[in-house]
Amino acid sequence: MKLDAHQHFWSYGENPGDFPWMTDDLAVIQRDFLPIDLAPLRAEVGIDGTIAVQAREMGVETDFLLGLAADDASIRGVVGWVDLCAHDAEDRLDKYSDNPVFRGVRMLIHDREDPDFADSAPHLNGVNCLNSRGLAYDLLLRTIHIPAAIRLVDALPNQPFVVDHIAKPKMDGSDREAWETGMRGIAERPNVSCKLSGLVTEANCSNWTTETFGPYLDTVLEAFGTDRLMIGSDWPVCTLAASYAKAIGVVTDWSEKLSSDERAALMGDNCARFYSV
Repeated sequence: MKLDAHQHFWSYGENPGDFPWMTDDLAVIQRDFLPIDLAPLRAEVGIDGTIAVQAREMGVETDFLLGLAADDASIRGVVGWVDLCAHDAEDRLDKYSDNPVFRGVRMLIHDREDPDFADSAPHLNGVNCLNSRGLAYDLLLRTIHIPAAIRLVDALPNQPFVVDHIAKPKMDGSDREAWETGMRGIAERPNVSCKLSGLVTEANCSNWTTETFGPYLDTVLEAFGTDRLMIGSDWPVCTLAASYAKAIGVVTDWSEKLSSDERAALMGDNCARFYSV
C-alpha cells in the first residue's frame, strides 16, 4: 500500500480570511483543493491513500477534514488542529476521540515568534494529552526550533512524533551545519519519525532538480534509517514549485538506490504503522 503521509485540503473560495498565510505571492493556490482534485493525481502515481493535515489554526479545521474523510475513503487519517495550549485541551481532544480517522494533531510551531515554543509549559502539557488517546504529533519546525523540539521529545519519551518537511532546511546551505546537528540529534530519539515532504517549495521554485535535495535526503536517511521515514507530497502547496507527480518523484527517484523492502517502507508501510491506519 502506498500512502502520501502529508497533504492538505481547503475551501478557499468560501473562507479566504481563514488563510492569512496564503499571501498574494501564493495566488496560484488561492482556490479550492478537494479530494476530487487529488484523486486523478494520486492515481497517476499509484498512491492509494493519504494523511490529510491541517492548514488552518481553527477549531473548524478538524471538523472540515473529518467531514471530507467521511465521504472519501482515500483519506486514511487526519492530523487536525486542536489548541493544545488551552486550559480545556483534553475536552477538545475528546470531542474527536470516537472518530477512528482522527490520528494526530499539529500546531504551527514554526510560525511562533518564540523559538522555544515547542517545550513551553502550556504546549508541553497539551502534547502530553495525546499519547493516552492514541494520537501522534506532527512537529512543524525550522532549524531554529529543533533544540526546543528535542527537549519536548525528551520530556515525553513515549509520545510518537514526526518531523514535517525534514524541518525545512534552507536550501542555500546557510543553516546546513545547524540543521544537520539538530536532525541527527532528534533522530537519536526512537519515538521520532520524519516526513520526506515539503522539499520543492524550500528550493528556488523555478530552478531546482532532484539532485538539489539528494544531500538532505541522504542525511535524514542516515539519521533515521528507512524504518522511520515516510513520503509526503505537501500537495497542494507543492504546486507552487512542482506538480504532484514531480513532488512525489523527488523522493521516489532518490529512493531507487534502496532495496524493494526499504522503498515499500518509506512509500507507505511506515506511515501506516505510525498513524495506525
